Amino acid sequence: MQEQLHLLHEKERQIPGSVNYTIKRYHRNTQWNIEDTGMMVYHYEKNKPKENYFELKFCVTGNVYCRQKDTECNMCKFNASGSCVERVESVDVLSFKFFPVHLSQFIKPRKTNDTLTDDILNFKHTSSFTKILPLCGKTRMVVEALLNHSYKDSLENIYINAQTQMLLLYSLDCMVGEKELDVINCKFLANEADREKISRAREILIEHIGEPITIKELSRKVAINECYLKKGFKEMFGTTIFDFYQSQRMEHARYLLYEKGLSVTEVSVMLGYSSISHFSTAFKKHTGLKPCELLLR
Repeated sequence: MQEQLHLLHEKERQIPGSVNYTIKRYHRNTQWNIEDTGMMVYHYEKNKPKENYFELKFCVTGNVYCRQKDTECNMCKFNASGSCVERVESVDVLSFKFFPVHLSQFIKPRKTNDTLTDDILNFKHTSSFTKILPLCGKTRMVVEALLNHSYKDSLENIYINAQTQMLLLYSLDCMVGEKELDVINCKFLANEADREKISRAREILIEHIGEPITIKELSRKVAINECYLKKGFKEMFGTTIFDFYQSQRMEHARYLLYEKGLSVTEVSVMLGYSSISHFSTAFKKHTGLKPCELLLR
């Protein structure tokens, strides 16, 4: 989806001896329902230890990008954003990549009965994997702080390093007590090319909001086995292909009805429904309201 968004700002930097991070801020398209999400990527190469890394990725919405200061100008900060011509609602994609040399400083020596967290920090876990992360309030605060800070030069490096360690803490805290991961899904999603195919499948679903597409057709478009596509999609995005697709269609329907003022019949046809009653049933299941009830609000 990133290729279809208008890039407002991009920053990529390697802090010496620390994290390699990328922040991309895009203009938010109000027609798309993008859910805030986080992802942990553990990449392990047994015979190429220099290529091992641990990455945290986040996609968040609801923030404001101000072209005046790369963050928020004084008008935005003091809730006078209605008068600010530089204010833009954004979709923010952040990536933080940690390498063994950096993570090794957190390992407690001579510890027995290592947990999964210890194995990851020390790159002793022998299978690559990805894991969806819940965005708790603490994580959101750190992400927003990283987007809106005003530090420069060396102070910025210190600030970023401190904040990314908090992200690392909160993310690994989700795994405390876990002993192992789903080996089947982990092995499959270890391949970056396959992860990209599944991400592309998600984009295709969004592109085909008005043209229903089967899983078989989708798997052919991204050149991946149907079974792997379904398992990988659920693992990466925390939902089934069908539930995700229905959610996107109904959110788009809500937009067309409420924002664009189209009739129930028009929206039903645009989304490829064979009858208004089928569309109305699907809409109520997702929103709790019939389409006609939404129009009366």
